[in-house]
Parts: sequence; structure tokens; C-alpha cells
Amino acid sequence: MRCNALNSLFLLHLPLWVLLTCSTVARADLTVGAPAPDLVLHAVDGHDYSVANLRGKVVILVFWATWCSPCQQELPALTAFAEEHAAQGVQILGFSLDDAGNMNQVRALAKNLRFPAGLLGSAWAGEYGRIWRIPMTFVIDRSGRLAFDGQNQPGWVWNKEKLNSRIMPLL
Repeated sequence: MRCNALNSLFLLHLPLWVLLTCSTVARADLTVGAPAPDLVLHAVDGHDYSVANLRGKVVILVFWATWCSPCQQELPALTAFAEEHAAQGVQILGFSLDDAGNMNQVRALAKNLRFPAGLLGSAWAGEYGRIWRIPMTFVIDRSGRLAFDGQNQPGWVWNKEKLNSRIMPLL
């Protein structure tokens, strides 16, 4: 009887264990200070932007969606920051988690941004792993090292003060 109870408990928790194990394996060793993995944005403007090709710039990867209220609060602050600091080497890449059916809304919103934006295509962001919540942001310093891991910052929404305190020292 005890064996059956243990088997039942194991089978009940197996999906959770697989999910946690697989999500850890699928994600690269994202440690602040370690080299950041490459990711390519296929922007609505038709250009491709590769993190690897942006070495020498401070790169902000932001994951958002048109239906996300906190994203709508954050995107104007990121747009203003991108515009103000582009000459200093700031490059923001916006990855929308919208589905292809919302492409018109993504294009409309992207027109107001001062940084490239496009569809991610799924919730998986390469070696950055699965994007579990939005907005989600990763910051990469000029040498290509991870400077901010948004997976470890639940509820983080960028505003002018946070951008100035976290990003300006990297410039």
C-alpha cells in the first residue's frame, strides 16, 4: 500500500518535475556577468538584428505584447530612453509575444517605437529560455555580457528612474 501511495505521489508530481527540469535545461547558463547568448529579432521593418552583431553597444532585449497593460506602461519609457541615448550606444530590441493574427496591432504599435520590434514567434527565446511573464527584459553590456536578467526580477517594469539607475552606468 505504501508503494502505491509513493507511486501515485510520484506520478502526480512528475509533470511538474519535467517542466522544471526541462525549462532549466532549455535555458542557457544565464548568469549576470557571463556571456549573453545570441538572439535574432526579425523586425517588422524587414531587417534582422542579431545580439552578436551589436557587441560594443548596450543592448536591451524587451519581451512584450500588445494586450499587456504593464508593457503599455513600459514601452513609452523605453522609446524615450532609446531615442535619448542611441548616440551613446543603446540598442533596444522589442520581441512581441503576440501571435501572427495580431500582426496589424504589432505593426501599429511598432510605428510609435524608436527601436526595432517584431514577433518572437513563440514563447521560447532561444537560449534565454521560455518567457513566462511579460514584460520581461534582459540587458547586455558593451562586452556582450549579461548585465540584467529579467527572469529574476518578477514584476519589473522599466521607467525613467530605473533606466537611469540600471542602464546609464553601463554607458
